[in-house]
Amino acid sequence: MSPWYSLRWFGQAQWQQFQLAHPLVLWLIPVVLFLFLLRFYLHRKAQQRLNMSLGQHIIPRSQGRAGRVQTTRSLLTLGRYLLPLSSFIGIACLLVALARPQIIREQRDEQSEGIDIMLAIDVSVSMSETDLPPTRLAAARRVAQAFVNTRKNDRIGLVVFAGEAFSLCPLTTDYGLVKQYLADLNDRMIRTSGTAIGDALARCINRMRGRAGSPADTVRQDSDKWKMERSKIIILLSDGDNTAGNLDPITAARLAKAFNIKLYTIAVGRPNRSSSKATTVDEGVLKTIATIGNGSFFRATDAGRLRDVFAQISQLEKSPIRVQIYEDVQDYYRVYIYWGITFLLISLFLKNTIFGNVLED
Repeated sequence: MSPWYSLRWFGQAQWQQFQLAHPLVLWLIPVVLFLFLLRFYLHRKAQQRLNMSLGQHIIPRSQGRAGRVQTTRSLLTLGRYLLPLSSFIGIACLLVALARPQIIREQRDEQSEGIDIMLAIDVSVSMSETDLPPTRLAAARRVAQAFVNTRKNDRIGLVVFAGEAFSLCPLTTDYGLVKQYLADLNDRMIRTSGTAIGDALARCINRMRGRAGSPADTVRQDSDKWKMERSKIIILLSDGDNTAGNLDPITAARLAKAFNIKLYTIAVGRPNRSSSKATTVDEGVLKTIATIGNGSFFRATDAGRLRDVFAQISQLEKSPIRVQIYEDVQDYYRVYIYWGITFLLISLFLKNTIFGNVLED
């Protein structure tokens, strides 16, 4: 911090940092300048002049002298402008002080509780089809990992299913752990054949129905009153109809709706037949449970479309954020008060010297 008498306070770099609390006050500066110029204009012909006597000759003060005397008189004449100039600068500094120059440092504090997301991924044998290169499961795995990277402050869990459904990872904010589980997915994890969509939804609902997390849940508990109930969503990726399990998908979807859980379903693969084997993708049940669960159904026929689907879900399901803005306000009007008083004192001093023309008062 420079001392108040530093000329840095009048530099352009310093003024670019300032914000004025009352900027309209600065309009009085040109008004004061106009009044000084008006006074000079009205009195320029009415100025009284003092003649100096040297013996028998009267030499008007307005007459010039030769050499050094004339130069001295010119300097003294210019010096008379110091009085109005210092008065104007003093008043201008006081007006700047009234405008209250400030430096405001802003700090933003963003808080977000996030949302709960359960990924339910089909790992049945049909997910090894290559219509989504290299395979459906590999494409889904990569895109799911990229989706995890885009989330912030969310709790994410993972359920895998084929003929049975298993909770592979509980809700957690340890995204590295979630991505590691995703990287380990393969079509040999569950030996039971089939597609148990209803059971997979039930596993997800069971993980999300309570606010209290499991011991593996790494989310930070916070008791801030502003926080509202977490949004909860299930993203289910599958390529087939429900052919196994103990729970009907429609019943599971209604149960999810009862717990205020949204369902997003993604049909992975192309709905056609290859030359070697059937690769049918049934969309009926996936559309139905998405409608019941107040979510959306998506078709992903290639890896690019699958990425777009996850990006669209990211846009639809954003975490509510509370932003607190703290402002550190530092006033610097005292600096210009000191400068204004200094210049006014200088003008008072000049008024009592040779630079002040007493005949004009």
